[in-house]
Amino acid sequence: MIKVALNGICGKMGKVLSELIASKEGMQVAYGIDPACGAVAADGTEGAAASSVINGIKVYSKPADVPQEAAADVMIDFSHFSAVPGIIDFCISRNMPVVICTTGLKDDVKAHMNKASKSVPVFYSANMSVGVSLLKYLARKAAAFLGDDFDVEIVEMHHNQKLDAPSGTALALADAINDETGGKYEYVFDRHSRLQKRDKKELGISAVRGGNIVGDHEIIFAGSSENVILSHHAASRNVFADGAVKAAAFIIGREPGLYDMEDMF
Repeated sequence: MIKVALNGICGKMGKVLSELIASKEGMQVAYGIDPACGAVAADGTEGAAASSVINGIKVYSKPADVPQEAAADVMIDFSHFSAVPGIIDFCISRNMPVVICTTGLKDDVKAHMNKASKSVPVFYSANMSVGVSLLKYLARKAAAFLGDDFDVEIVEMHHNQKLDAPSGTALALADAINDETGGKYEYVFDRHSRLQKRDKKELGISAVRGGNIVGDHEIIFAGSSENVILSHHAASRNVFADGAVKAAAFIIGREPGLYDMEDMF
């Protein structure tokens, strides 16, 4: 039985993950961590009292409240970027592998994650979808094949509650294209103040926020007489939860290091 700890269990993705794990044979949620639903003791003290039970799962307000006897084989983090360093340190203290699914990570947090991977296995991907992993692979191939004759633009669309823009996935796609072409591109996020023609070395990234769009990404290779468009549409949040669960099963028993979707597939 694989026991999974969930950081951000009361968020939208946390709820989807809880339901998915409950439906899996040989896997269960050991406990959750979330300040939004982990109760604090009446006197304000920390410890085992700073918890609540939701749908039969013990939920703690913060990592420090999780008692030593609460065992889990792997941690999945779908929370807020500010919570990532703390959950990584917690996993190091418990010698537990961690799957980081939270987006919008700053460079200092990524550096912290890289350092932690020397102590425990860390799985990180800007997007947990299998299809997006394929999209990134195809983007590399297209960039190498089409060369300098095509301008590259990336458009991403998400729901109106998403905090970061552009999405981590859009940046990961841009990085894949840029790495494939020798780092020749300059990322351009806003052209409204640029009163000039588009430079060949620009890679435009545009963000759309509205409604309940789960996540759409489109890569446009625009040529003088034809366009090539690669796209991915996420129909529901289940695609991200499914990838996170696969990553959790994959990383258990691995040597310390930094892993991603390409390592898994």
